[in-house]
Amino acid sequence: RVYGRNAAALSQALRLDTPQLPVEVNPAKPRRGSFEVTLLRPDGSSVELWTGIKKGPPRKLKFPEPQEVVKELKKYLS
Repeated sequence: RVYGRNAAALSQALRLDTPQLPVEVNPAKPRRGSFEVTLLRPDGSSVELWTGIKKGPPRKLKFPEPQEVVKELKKYLS
């Protein structure tokens, strides 16, 4: 699941790199000022790949580079 304002760019990067995985963008209204990426596993558990909640100021630190999240995702898929 991808949450936040930059969700479109990040979800595109995830879809290009791992087309076999479904990507949900903002399934519910995101928390204000947050950007989070969560991997939901088939067993029902989840892994937080990115959270910008405690990052910043400046505000731009709350949002990751898409490749940074793709790299983190790959750790959990291998």
